[in-house]
Amino acid sequence: MRVKSKPQSTMMDDGKRLHLNHGPIDLIIEAFGEENNVKSAYNRVSHEFDTLLSELVSDLADLRKPIGDQTITISTEIGLRMKEAVFPFSSDFITPMAAVAGSIADHMLCVLCKKNNITKAYINNGGDIAVYLGRGEYFKIGIAEHPLKARLAGIISISDGDGIQGIATSGRHGRSHSLGIADSVTVLAETGAIADAAATMIANAIDLPDSPIVSRLPATELSPDSDLGARLVTVDVGCLSDSDTIKAIEGGYMLAETYRQNGLIKAAWLSLQGLVKIVGHGALLSRCEKNINDVPMIKI
Repeated sequence: MRVKSKPQSTMMDDGKRLHLNHGPIDLIIEAFGEENNVKSAYNRVSHEFDTLLSELVSDLADLRKPIGDQTITISTEIGLRMKEAVFPFSSDFITPMAAVAGSIADHMLCVLCKKNNITKAYINNGGDIAVYLGRGEYFKIGIAEHPLKARLAGIISISDGDGIQGIATSGRHGRSHSLGIADSVTVLAETGAIADAAATMIANAIDLPDSPIVSRLPATELSPDSDLGARLVTVDVGCLSDSDTIKAIEGGYMLAETYRQNGLIKAAWLSLQGLVKIVGHGALLSRCEKNINDVPMIKI
């Protein structure tokens, strides 16, 4: 992968949020606190962002290898975050790339909050979010099950005492290829990197491997440099019967519950063709049917 563009840093029209973009990385950042502290924090992350992608590219070949590959050599801080995050999931096929978006968000959040003078903040990396909440602070985050639909399906409510700093979403409608058929899986975890990896694995587990109405292609036919290689990824899903929908989502639900019991995740939202299952504390996740622009919150 060659980095052709230059890093872009701009304030958004609301004057509150910072937009950082470079190649495939697209960050929306908002920090809360005294004006001078927020300005300094934005300057820090903008400076850090200047070299972030070029440094990550130096590790890219190794980050695309399965986590069990003994030849993996990683030198960057974000690359090491990625490797560490996916290791607990290594009983199944996974590469560090499963945690790339969440790891970038985590890293940039650490830079943003380095001076400990921000009251709360979030970094949204294409729907994978790292959050910081000071004492007594909270966020409400909207879940949209499909990127083209203008309605929220659910609301995440987290506060400083919940131990949640990462929210990530995966599924066949997302930016990355999926081995499963989930419309969306949103995971709440201690870090963005772990949430990212877990969401990927749970979405993969929502599947009907032998269904004739699920269309698949080798990942490399869609993206020649995909870390998934020749593994079949989902490109289309027909209208499922109620029994098939229940059967498919149950596989993801059982895996998510195992992750929760093992302490890897706090909660998860699983969605497939109108069927929703929630894992974890009910106060963290609730259903909602409102237009996206009618509810003031972070949208994923």
